[in-house]
Amino acid sequence: MIYLDNASTTPLDSCVLDAMLPYLKENYGNPSSQHGAGRAASEGVLKSRDKIANLFGCKPEEIFFVSGGTEAGNWALKGVCAASSERGKHIIVSAIEHPALIESAKDMRNFGYEVTFINPDESGKINPADVENAMRENTVFCAVMHANNETGIIQPVGEIGGICRKRGVFYYCDCVQTAGVFPLPVKTCDALGISSHKFYGPKGFGALYIRNGAAITRLISGGKQERGLRGGTSNAAAAVGCAAALENAFRVMNENNTKVSMLRDKFVNKVLNEIGGAHLNGSGDRLPSFANISFDGCNGENILFLLDLNGIAVSTGSACSAGAVSSSHVLTAMGLSLERVKSAVRFTFGKYNTEEEVEITVSALIKAVKKLREN
Repeated sequence: MIYLDNASTTPLDSCVLDAMLPYLKENYGNPSSQHGAGRAASEGVLKSRDKIANLFGCKPEEIFFVSGGTEAGNWALKGVCAASSERGKHIIVSAIEHPALIESAKDMRNFGYEVTFINPDESGKINPADVENAMRENTVFCAVMHANNETGIIQPVGEIGGICRKRGVFYYCDCVQTAGVFPLPVKTCDALGISSHKFYGPKGFGALYIRNGAAITRLISGGKQERGLRGGTSNAAAAVGCAAALENAFRVMNENNTKVSMLRDKFVNKVLNEIGGAHLNGSGDRLPSFANISFDGCNGENILFLLDLNGIAVSTGSACSAGAVSSSHVLTAMGLSLERVKSAVRFTFGKYNTEEEVEITVSALIKAVKKLREN
């Protein structure tokens, strides 16, 4: 299989599995237990928290372990609203956010909150001035992601974070796609979330940074895990795996970005030069692995199926929206035509891809587009 859906998930790195195995086979105690087996597992969790905090550039007590980016986004938005309901009932969310933020914002309407969704420009970027203009006296929360998960376009989070700080608005930054690719904007925001399976770590695990002193309450009630702010038995093996994966990603960041961007650029240049009516969606700075391309006269889902028959895995958008009847909310918010939105395919490269795979994929893509246009 040629796997070009790395924005959806990545394979578990062998070194990460090696780090996790002792906590799956030997140190398998409940980290909250007081006996030796529990203490051994707890030590793995504590060391992992310290390691992640060091990589983030924050304090260990500002790191909370969660099930992934979806929970992180839900906790940030709903936790802030629950803690701030007396101050105001208005929230701002970019229209290109992950469904975790979009749907959470819609949920809060049932509790009397007003929501403003900020559209990007045609390049796929959110204008900080639009965010500031949307703010009100009762705005309590703002979410604009570090880089979009469909186009890879990098957002001006520094400017947006500065605006939020000046106005006293809690700023959450979804860093699911940028963790291990770029330094994280911890100093810019009040909270940010990551998912370990995006950087060759285990699925179902992530971390949420919450700035000390930020006004937020818990989402999941339960025991005293995570300083009483997130109930549920700690997953020691996943915590160790997440820390190992993030540490490795930071260690080879520049090398990996150079390789991946080279593969992506070669692929994009060949596709745009060899397939008429192909359009790269979004412009400006983008993640090194991303290429979202529309093909005139085609349906993106049909291209996906034909490539899949040739053993090539791609996507038509966010994996969390798979099966959805509606078109990409990201490309739609950018103002692209319905035809262009429907014909879009997302190709995302990873560290295990090769130049040979680029050649094979372009060849298969040329045949798939030709076949669909003839029918």
